[in-house]
Amino acid sequence: MRFILNLFLGAVALTQINADMMKAVVAHEYGAPEVLKYEDAPRPEPKENELLVRVIACGVNPADPLVVGGRLAKEFGTHLPLIPGYDVAGVVEKAGTKVTKFKKGDAVYGYALFGGGWAEYAVLAENEAALKPKSATFIEAAAVPMGALTSWQSLIDAAKLSAGQTVLIHGGSGGVGSFAVQIAKAKGAKVIATASTANQDLLKQLGADVAIDYTKTKFEEVAKDVDVVFDTVGRDTLARSYPLVKKGGIVTTIASRPDPAQLEKYGIRGSSIWSHPDANELAEITKLIEAGKIKPVVGQVLPLTEAVKASQQAETHHTRGKIVLKIADEPK
Repeated sequence: MRFILNLFLGAVALTQINADMMKAVVAHEYGAPEVLKYEDAPRPEPKENELLVRVIACGVNPADPLVVGGRLAKEFGTHLPLIPGYDVAGVVEKAGTKVTKFKKGDAVYGYALFGGGWAEYAVLAENEAALKPKSATFIEAAAVPMGALTSWQSLIDAAKLSAGQTVLIHGGSGGVGSFAVQIAKAKGAKVIATASTANQDLLKQLGADVAIDYTKTKFEEVAKDVDVVFDTVGRDTLARSYPLVKKGGIVTTIASRPDPAQLEKYGIRGSSIWSHPDANELAEITKLIEAGKIKPVVGQVLPLTEAVKASQQAETHHTRGKIVLKIADEPK
């Protein structure tokens, strides 16, 4: 009898252990994407202001391999071992005691400041999350938060873009640039955007008024007297952009820091953007998605087990739209 009881208690304990674990992609050391391992990891427990989310899909960003490589560890506040993944889309499994906007079963998406999305479960602070757009699948929703918020905070918060202004967007077909084109159009701006030959069609689908193939045409031959430059490329592209901005205009960049000497020379402003979670802004973006003014661009969908491949692709900075990791089937 004691033997049977011990077997039963052991089975119960094992079940509890399994319930507290999940599949995740984990880095135990900093390095190339190959350091990432698909393995069992402890399931997180939400704090009083957090949601435990059963992740359906998670986006892949160029920031992910930078964090795994250790280059952005300090800025992003990450510690080893770490689970990458900032664009979380899923279903609320449990809400912390002080959460008021969400409940178990809600479909949500958000920008997890400290990552953790490449896993079966992740936590989102209440101020990082919004209800998922009903018109978007979870995979589409997972392509949105970081890229759309980066574009919003560059164009709306920093540049104060308004109707009738002209904006030059470098890298308009990428995970950030594709949102920038659509947000600028939704605000009534004229959009000039650059991309490679293969992505000229996408620029036009997104609503760009002028599409420039940077492999064939120098953008400064086309863009003149713009109010805003939004740069996702950096280096020479940023350097060549200063003379194109009207006096009093602004250059925003996510790839570098504006050159103070060039800003002074041309009488323009500059801003280097580090995006951050913002539930209110994400809710505004949700409205634009529901209104059909923003359509997430998903270039590739891979299973969680292929996170290394996804991270390697993100490192190239030549992705059409966003790569998304599918972690579970869409709920019925």
